Amino acid sequence: MKHFLTAALLLGCSQLYAQKGPAPAKDSADGKLYSATPGRSLKIDASVVTRHEVTIRGQKVPYKVTAGSLPVWDDDGKTIAGVFYTYFERTNVDNQAVRPLVFSFNGGPGTASVWMQIGYTGPRVLNIDDEGYPVQPYGLKDNPHSILDAADIVYVDPVNTGFSRAAGKDVPGTKFFGVNQDVKYLAEWINTFITRYNRWASPKYLVGESYGTTRVSGLALELQNAQWIYVNGVVLVSPTELGIERSGPASAALRLPYFAATAWYHKALAADLQQKDLTQMLQEVEQFTIKEYLPALAEGGFITDARKKEIAARVSRYAGISEKAVLQNNLDIPLNFFWKELLRERGYTVGRLDSRYLGIDRRDAGDRVDFNAELTSWLHSFTPAINMYLREELKYKTDLKYYMFGPVFPWDNNGNRTGENLRQAMAQNPFLHVLIQSGYYDGACDYFNAKYSMWQLDPSGRLKDRLSWEGYRSGHMMYLRKDDLATSNDHLREFILKAIPKNGQAAKY
Repeated sequence: MKHFLTAALLLGCSQLYAQKGPAPAKDSADGKLYSATPGRSLKIDASVVTRHEVTIRGQKVPYKVTAGSLPVWDDDGKTIAGVFYTYFERTNVDNQAVRPLVFSFNGGPGTASVWMQIGYTGPRVLNIDDEGYPVQPYGLKDNPHSILDAADIVYVDPVNTGFSRAAGKDVPGTKFFGVNQDVKYLAEWINTFITRYNRWASPKYLVGESYGTTRVSGLALELQNAQWIYVNGVVLVSPTELGIERSGPASAALRLPYFAATAWYHKALAADLQQKDLTQMLQEVEQFTIKEYLPALAEGGFITDARKKEIAARVSRYAGISEKAVLQNNLDIPLNFFWKELLRERGYTVGRLDSRYLGIDRRDAGDRVDFNAELTSWLHSFTPAINMYLREELKYKTDLKYYMFGPVFPWDNNGNRTGENLRQAMAQNPFLHVLIQSGYYDGACDYFNAKYSMWQLDPSGRLKDRLSWEGYRSGHMMYLRKDDLATSNDHLREFILKAIPKNGQAAKY
């Protein structure tokens, strides 16, 4: 959850423009090419435009990209930061008023939008193998599954991520670095963007990944209450807990289906379980988790010895670790221990954000892994690509370092009610739909906790027809696996189009 990024390469730039001031970039009258001036400070209100073409689902899609920054103002109208963005806009559209607009955020907090931009929904994607591992030479390729055919996309980098920066050293980080502070200034910034680019009429969507799901859940209500902007859809990719309580027995029990998925992938389960399809096996584990494991954990130290041993045997069977290890942990298997223990005898650890990835520790002993195998792999391929894409293909010239992970700590987590904020936004807005996307092998924001959040989001059950969940056979960034890149984008495209009401349909119950 602490790390995310975005990159994408160009497609055949035929024209390049620069823009400063309040209006969106336009074609230059003299035909000359312009670009941002290099330097170690951010040009807070400037952008560069390039033009490209991509083939999506067999159809040629011309588009332009605006890479630049827009200001953040305080309550007194003083500029306190510049937020960097890349705006992908299809150019052969007859009526922009009905064209969906997606605002895309990643997580951390402290990471830029690079991950979904060049990994998932953008028209250019990372050059990796079919399972998501780095290959050389570094770079990008066209994304035939991008949602750009159906919606325009704005990838947003919050302050101190990507190229976004505070306006000066005198601006305190407390203006930006917190659950509610983050939501407040970004909602104001979205208002500015919509106004600058004349997108008030467009159906609007928020997509967030990892901590970005906390962000967009809070934004859904903040946009309605403070900016009077009502969105049609919110997409939660690998969602966090959204401030929804799940401590104690619930927290422990909800991990088991993820453990089972990971053990199944690494063929660490009994033969009869391995012979089942993943989702079929998980249905069995989920039922055990809710109906037997959770009640057993709730009994704590007063569970009978016989029942404790019976539960331990079942947990061992599904998690792929020994019954002895389960009992030694009082039926509650810590995540760090699981990542170390599952393949200990084979000499490997498994990844946190994607448990398909393997690591090698200094020693086999211990109960914590030395490093996150998946994250270092992702940085290996994403970092060169995003720098190449922004600086070379999109022609954004700057000497600023692109923060894959920026300095945003301490982060104020007080008052995190973003799950409840999202519920309230849905209750107030009959047009608002929510899609949740999860990878079965994600141990940081696991799929069963995502389901639990969906169940608890609306205790009344009155909103469940506007809540949906999809699972994928990969991890936190499910789209890095070739098959899931296609499927997850299809689900996203279908969701966006389905959430647009019929012409003349009223927003009412």
